[in-house]
Amino acid sequence: MFLSRILNRLSRRPDAAQVLYERIVAAARQEVFYARWAVPDTVDGRFDMIALHLFLVLERLKGEGPAVEDFRQVLTDTFFKDMDRSLREMGVGDISVGKKVRKMAEAFYGRVQAYAEALSSGAGLEDALRRNIFPDAPEQDVSALAAWVQAARKVLATQETGRLMGGDVRFT
Repeated sequence: MFLSRILNRLSRRPDAAQVLYERIVAAARQEVFYARWAVPDTVDGRFDMIALHLFLVLERLKGEGPAVEDFRQVLTDTFFKDMDRSLREMGVGDISVGKKVRKMAEAFYGRVQAYAEALSSGAGLEDALRRNIFPDAPEQDVSALAAWVQAARKVLATQETGRLMGGDVRFT
């Protein structure tokens, strides 16, 4: 019985949302964002890049039916669990973690709304990126990053939903 439990645990497939989330994080950590496009290589800058990549995937999966909507929620929950874990690893106390995660949630959903509005209207993407990623540099050139967002959105649109949900994600 003990051996069968171990074998069963070893044979389980990883959580699909976790796999996709890990691929999103890996994509968000690409050097090009930080070295070439001047995204601050800080906790806030990395949060912004993960949030942007997650937004693009969530937006791509939108409207794909109830099962995919459930998956989108699990993927979002995975993101917030990771933020909680990261804060604890950085030494934030248990009492403060909830408040900080709540602020991160507000920041994330604000970004989601700004990016969604900019993409649906066809205007304001550069302003939204500059305001969210470069709040201390209002003159920052974000044209290359905005072009990347548009290109990534097109690439994501060509990807099959099931494969994407399985973690096979490409942004460009």
